[in-house]
Amino acid sequence: MKKDKAIVVFSGGQDSTTCLFWAMKQFEEVIAVTFDYNQRHKMEIECAKNITKELGIKHHILDMSLLNQLAPNALTRDNIPVKAGEEGELPSTFVPGRNLLFLSFAGVLANQVGAKHIVTGVCETDFSGYPDCRDIFIKSLNVTLNLSMDYQFVIHTPLMWLNKAETWKLADELGAFDFVREKTLTCYNGIIADGCGECPACKLRRKGLEDYLKIRKEL
Repeated sequence: MKKDKAIVVFSGGQDSTTCLFWAMKQFEEVIAVTFDYNQRHKMEIECAKNITKELGIKHHILDMSLLNQLAPNALTRDNIPVKAGEEGELPSTFVPGRNLLFLSFAGVLANQVGAKHIVTGVCETDFSGYPDCRDIFIKSLNVTLNLSMDYQFVIHTPLMWLNKAETWKLADELGAFDFVREKTLTCYNGIIADGCGECPACKLRRKGLEDYLKIRKEL
């Protein structure tokens, strides 16, 4: 794969930035694509711009504002509170069809630039109940994309079976631990690095970090 080209679906968050560093190790050329769907915090897009600029990665930002119109939820509306899903319910941050659309458009871009690899940071271990982060969905979509364009894509999910502590471990192994900790945006309240500490994304990130630091200290 080292001589190949890859598209990384990139939000500027912990997971996608770890995947970006992973892709830079795996492929000769890496292109990042970020989707602007009028999400709750524009800082997410600015963060993605800053990271790709610092790393010298070509960066595409695609207008997906239609998704905002179709999917009112906590990530697209300021007046909807961020909360974890009750038993049997999806979290208020779930955007229906988001990964389906993002990966499909990433496939179109990949086809245009001659890339056969698409990298995404979805994870089933810590997937927060999102159905479009499941391995079965990714495998299904991979087949669909190949059939729809008659083009042999491979969708890579380096984090699929990792918990948050293991994701921090991977970032550390890639030499990107401090970069990911200090320059990424995971927080639902739009605060870079360690975030607000109170939203579900920050709590998950912090617990994973604390778990990994304990393990690293023992080594």
